[in-house]
Amino acid sequence: MKIEFAPLNIPLRRRLQTTSVVQWVFSFLALAQCCLAGFILLCLSQWWLLAMLYAGWLYLDKDTPTTGGRRSQWVRSWTVWQYFRDYFPISLIKTVDLDPKHNYLFGFHPHGVLVAGAFGNFCTEASGFATLFPGLTPYLLMLPFWFRVPFFRDYIMCGGLVSSEKSSASYIVSRPGGGHVAVVAVGGAPESLDARPGALTLQVLSRKGFIKLALKHGAQLVPVFSFGENELFDQMENPAGSPLRRIQDSLQKIMGVAMPLFHARGVFQYSFGLLPYRKPIHTVVGRPISVVQTPSPSREDIDALHKLYMEELRQLFEEHKANYGIPEDKHLTFI
Repeated sequence: MKIEFAPLNIPLRRRLQTTSVVQWVFSFLALAQCCLAGFILLCLSQWWLLAMLYAGWLYLDKDTPTTGGRRSQWVRSWTVWQYFRDYFPISLIKTVDLDPKHNYLFGFHPHGVLVAGAFGNFCTEASGFATLFPGLTPYLLMLPFWFRVPFFRDYIMCGGLVSSEKSSASYIVSRPGGGHVAVVAVGGAPESLDARPGALTLQVLSRKGFIKLALKHGAQLVPVFSFGENELFDQMENPAGSPLRRIQDSLQKIMGVAMPLFHARGVFQYSFGLLPYRKPIHTVVGRPISVVQTPSPSREDIDALHKLYMEELRQLFEEHKANYGIPEDKHLTFI
């Protein structure tokens, strides 16, 4: 394999962009393990009392990830996120104003490999969410497992990440006064196994939990499509039914975490590595779907709203795909 090395005279700005993405990929793939190891070592050291005090804090603070988390505007506004945004770059596109008197449930598509667009737009202020949608506070839902990891949980909550448990989402979209947004990657971990350049297949046909949640609390549904999300990484071929895919599906069912075998570029060369490609991400926030609160929605209610949501999502994609280089003959596929 021929290796294409990065030139030596790259501007400092681009090197800082790459550094910011290196720390983000490290945080996504290894920071939790490092935090857990650090906590164990602390327990075994002469500073074990600090570990016990923190363990007590964990117990007292165990409900925070399901009750809105503990965001930090300072962390969300770090300069490193501006370099992270510019690496791809990431942009957030508003199609209509959203009334802050309502609560919203954003359905984010596609999941991609590492959900870069959702993180950049909803867990940082780099793309200007607060300016585009004044009065709204976004919360990105993440697997509950990660909020059990010492230290790591506190860091991710600073960005506005909260547990994806049903009670957590319910807490957000039922807040009085409105102005709260629960962001759900509808396809979830299984969809990441199909995330590769050109992929337009979304796992949505059987995903109706978020629809029921919106009905129960009267939260307005908003489809969100992130153009370019699947262009960031290549993956090893894993078609449905292949030995690799069967192993990945089994691990996902056991652990709750998908294990896509992805690759893209490195720090000093462009031929292999775990850094994403420099491909633009355009996250388009669609029109809200008005939802009438139905405390005990029937299956018919859920199916009707689910059908309407898929129609709005498909329309959002068709209206904007030409702006972001997708051919006219390419369309979304729902599975």
